[in-house]
Amino acid sequence: MKSEVPIYEKTTLTLAEAAAYSGIGINKLRKLTDDEHSELVLWVGTKRLIKRRLLDEFIEKSYSL
Repeated sequence: MKSEVPIYEKTTLTLAEAAAYSGIGINKLRKLTDDEHSELVLWVGTKRLIKRRLLDEFIEKSYSL
């Protein structure tokens, strides 16, 4: 039996989850995390995962995107 973990409890989010969670579009999130040295992203092979806590902090500090 597979149980679903709520988005707000996950450590990392896929682009689709991060878009649903933050209200920021997938394309904008992709642009924000394209940099290899971005602290927001964790690369697992070629899979891009967004660090949820850092995304929250980034949104809190940002005036506009």
